[in-house]
Amino acid sequence: MRHGAEVLPRDEHNRLLVSNAHPPDWENPEPAPRYNLVVIGAGTAGLVTAAGAAGLGARVALIEKHLLGGDCLNVGCVPSKCVIRSSRVLGEIQGASALGVQVPQGTAADFAAVMERMRRLRARISHHDSVRRFQGLGVDVFLGDAQFTGRDTVGVNGKTLRFSGAVIATGTRPVAPPIPGLTEAGYLTNETVFSLTELPRRLAVIGAGPIGCELSQAFRRLGAEVWLLEAQPQILTREDRDAAEVLQRAFVRDGVHLVLGCKILKVERRGPETLIQLERDGSQRGLTVDEILVGAGRAPNVEGLNLEAAGVGYTRDGVQVNDHLQTTNPRIYAAGDICLPHKFTHTADATARIVIQNALFLGRKKVSTLVIPWCTYTDPEVAHVGMYEADALARGIAVDTFVRPLREVDRAIADGEEDGFVKVHVRKGTDRILGATIVARHAGEMLSEITVAMVGNLGLKTIANVIHPYPTQAEAIRQVADAYNRTRLTPWVKKLFSLWLAWRR
Repeated sequence: MRHGAEVLPRDEHNRLLVSNAHPPDWENPEPAPRYNLVVIGAGTAGLVTAAGAAGLGARVALIEKHLLGGDCLNVGCVPSKCVIRSSRVLGEIQGASALGVQVPQGTAADFAAVMERMRRLRARISHHDSVRRFQGLGVDVFLGDAQFTGRDTVGVNGKTLRFSGAVIATGTRPVAPPIPGLTEAGYLTNETVFSLTELPRRLAVIGAGPIGCELSQAFRRLGAEVWLLEAQPQILTREDRDAAEVLQRAFVRDGVHLVLGCKILKVERRGPETLIQLERDGSQRGLTVDEILVGAGRAPNVEGLNLEAAGVGYTRDGVQVNDHLQTTNPRIYAAGDICLPHKFTHTADATARIVIQNALFLGRKKVSTLVIPWCTYTDPEVAHVGMYEADALARGIAVDTFVRPLREVDRAIADGEEDGFVKVHVRKGTDRILGATIVARHAGEMLSEITVAMVGNLGLKTIANVIHPYPTQAEAIRQVADAYNRTRLTPWVKKLFSLWLAWRR
């Protein structure tokens, strides 16, 4: 799906998607004498940069060789969340009897209909990222392969674009781990899995990061037998261990086969089936599946850009930038996945805004000042912002940690969603929030309250004074803040209160 503008299957929805994101009849404009910004890559970072700069009056060119919208629209956030939404209905049905609702046996997903819905909604949303919309915003859109031809020039389809500034926003692509036989056997990635029209009966997912976890649970609920294979002893290895344990229990309830701490020795195709040879705890076993989904590994899209001609440094991790997102060529900046360790759509958006200010207006905005939240959209969701306790301790920062289990929150009890918690780390002896993890059905929606507090330098004392509607699961955040306030009521303070109240009798 990366090369050309064809998106499978060839139906009316994907034809609409292509007509918006890479219209076959598009003719590139004649380049302007010089652009304020040439933006290479039309994923989130590139689109936000181009639209924002053009809106401020800059002369902007946007170059994309595949589909506008990048991974997020085409093979990432949008299609995955559509599929996850359908799978959540199955999750509700599976737990319906506990809520007093009897569902007829045999209720199942129509996988083809689930995927058709995804394609229909993706095509509908694609208008926002369409070539003609950006043309209407005053952006010169060029479809084709970009290649630097000098420190201030880019070539595309035989035309030369001169610039005062440029932005590299070409993102990353999935790569497979070096497992013997995997390439020969064939596998799916996030770039190909959303082209499926038939549900694989047996699916192995390699890698228990966010992509692997989200799609493992979704495909299991939609009816596939799923094995989630991970080399580490827990899923979501960068997340809080308590959060991972909650999610692992949820996966087991859903029927996902967790194979943690394993090594994949080789993969072999045998007719319509694939055999995976595993080693775990010193013993070997074979696993036979119909499809493999690789959810581990990304590589930066730097090939073909001729960065050497522009004097732009890069490594195997991506384009090298300073804290202002400036590359080794001061005219050229980078934004989004191509240069960041946090590869999220919202981070790409945030860094694009920094680039606009720094590249066009001599700004000095820094990436290091960003407070970056993220969420894994499993059920329950796992959301985090700021430091983990281990991060703080590694920096020599002592912390106090406050936790509110959802089983102690009235709304979570009423909803039957008691698995999860709100955990907040503060600098020891203060209410300054250093980081937080939330595990809940809608953790991603709840987390923003804490993120706003961190950005605004508001502590737990302020959150404790915020009236939260009752009953809501977000009330757990205020209850964490109340727990902090109770630590301020030391024996000495209590004694003072008692003396005062006795005198007031």
